[in-house]
Amino acid sequence: MSYEAKRLIEIRQGVLSKNDQLAAELRRRFHAAGTFVVNLLSSPGAGKTSLLEATMRALLTEYRVAALVGDLATDNDARRLARSGGLVRQIQTGDMCHLEADIVARHLEGWDLNEIDLLFIENVGNLVCPSGYDLGEAARVVLLSTTEGEDKPLKYPSTFATADAVLLTKMDLAEPVGFDRTAAEENIRAVNPQAPIIATSARRADGLDEWIGWLRDRMRNRTRFEGDER
Repeated sequence: MSYEAKRLIEIRQGVLSKNDQLAAELRRRFHAAGTFVVNLLSSPGAGKTSLLEATMRALLTEYRVAALVGDLATDNDARRLARSGGLVRQIQTGDMCHLEADIVARHLEGWDLNEIDLLFIENVGNLVCPSGYDLGEAARVVLLSTTEGEDKPLKYPSTFATADAVLLTKMDLAEPVGFDRTAAEENIRAVNPQAPIIATSARRADGLDEWIGWLRDRMRNRTRFEGDER
């Protein structure tokens, strides 16, 4: 291995080590405040924002809900989510293809975590980089849209392997695009045998009750999960 390759590995290991330390501190803060945190990962255009808007609307009658929204540029997604009535803040990353723990910590400034029951972190649309960065979350959820094809879990195994749940999105488009749900679920199971798979459509509200039920269950059992290292 060349010196340059070794040096890149050392730098990456150092960055991840620092991130893990900061994420552990964030997790302690979230746990102390009783804030349940969900990190949402997907490709661009998989429907994270649409699903999250519907989810926040449904949950705001029961919980104090907030969202941090990561994107390279614009505040379009944050403005959409603000329509739900929840607390929302945009994170513009510039040329950074993922969120890191220190970025999350900085954008929490001014928010009282004791006043937030459920915090969603909508990660930058990307199935590569975000999987390696712990954000102090209690649950990591990966979205796979019917428009992407069934082989994404095999192409990006590390992302799907770290998921606590996988959401199949845009199921209303499954038939027009020829999506093979059975094949998709088999591919997910090949890299993650345990995570529940929930089929959803934000447009038709399909699967929303099941998804929200999963969230409620995890929140009720938060003491079993929060405070644990991923």
